[in-house]
Amino acid sequence: MFGFLKKSPAEPDSPLNVAAAEAPAPAQAQTLSWRDRLKAGLARTRANFGGKLKTVFSRGKVDDELLEDLETLLLTSDVGMEATRHLLHELGTRAKHGRLETPEAIQQALADALYELLQPLEKALDVHTHRPFIIMIAGVNGAGKTTSIGKLAKYFQAQGKSVLLAAGDTFRAAAREQLQIWGERNGVTVIAQESGDPAAVIFDAVAAAKARGIDIVLADTAGRLPTQLNLMEEIAKVRRVIQKADPSGPHETLLVLDANIGQNALQQVKAFDRAIEVSGLVLTKLDGTAKGGIVAAIARQCPKPIRFIGVGEGIDDLRPFDARDFVGALFE
Repeated sequence: MFGFLKKSPAEPDSPLNVAAAEAPAPAQAQTLSWRDRLKAGLARTRANFGGKLKTVFSRGKVDDELLEDLETLLLTSDVGMEATRHLLHELGTRAKHGRLETPEAIQQALADALYELLQPLEKALDVHTHRPFIIMIAGVNGAGKTTSIGKLAKYFQAQGKSVLLAAGDTFRAAAREQLQIWGERNGVTVIAQESGDPAAVIFDAVAAAKARGIDIVLADTAGRLPTQLNLMEEIAKVRRVIQKADPSGPHETLLVLDANIGQNALQQVKAFDRAIEVSGLVLTKLDGTAKGGIVAAIARQCPKPIRFIGVGEGIDDLRPFDARDFVGALFE
C-alpha cells in the first residue's frame, strides 16, 4: 500500500522461549513471519487507529477540519502533544508541496512522516564491542522485565553468544526463582544469592563472566517506581558497582517499558535516565490495550533507541525494533 514499505521475506523462527507460558504457542503462530506476528500483535491498535483514520481522511483534502480531527485522534492514541504537532506540521507541509487529493495519498503522507520520525530510534544493539558485554536491565514491577531477560538470553544464544544471568532483583518476592527458571530453560548459568545486596550479586556475576569467558551478562535489577527516590539511588549504586567490576561497563543500560501505560512511559524514561543513564529501551506488551502512539511520543520527547519490542508471549515475539515494519503494521 505504501511506497516506502517493502515486503521482506518470511524470517525463520529463532528459538526464543515462550515467556512464562506453560503451554507452547499454537502451531499457526509459530509458522508466522515476524512481520505477520507484529501485525497480529498491533491488531487492536490498527483497528482503532486505522479505522478512524479512514473516516478522517475520507474528505480527500487536507484542511483545518481534517487537521483538527487528526489532532484529536493522535492525542487519544498516546502520540502526545509534541509528536502530534510535529506530524500535523509535516502533513500540512506535504499537502502544500504535493497533490494530496485522495484519502490514500493523505494516509501515505502521514505514514511517511511517522516513519521518518521513528526511523532514528531504529539502532541495532552491537554486543561485539566488549567481552563480557554487560547489559544492565531496569524497569518498574509488572513491565515484563524478567520475562524480557529470559527472551533476550535466548535471542543472544541464537546468535551464538554465551550468556550469564545476574539475579540482582532481590527486592521482589520470587524474582530470583523466576530468573533461575529462565536460566534452566535456556541452559544458562544464573548468579544469585539467598539474601544479598543486588550490587554485590551483579559484581560477582561480572567476575564470573570474566573468569568463564562469557560473551554477555544480563544483569537484572529490582523493579523501581521513579517516585521512590531512595530505591532509585540503590539502582544507581548498582551501576557504580558494575563500573568497579569493569570500568567500561555497563555497556548497555536497558529500560523495559510497558506500552500500555501511555504517557507515563515518558516520565519513567526521564527518571531512570537521570539515575542510571538509559541507553536503550525494550517496549513490551504492544499486543495488549496499548495504542501504539507512545512510540512516536518517545521519538519526539525522549529519543532513546528502541532496541527491542514485544508483541506477545509467543516463542519469537521479542525482536529488534524496525520502524518500517512497525509503521506498516499500523497502517496496512
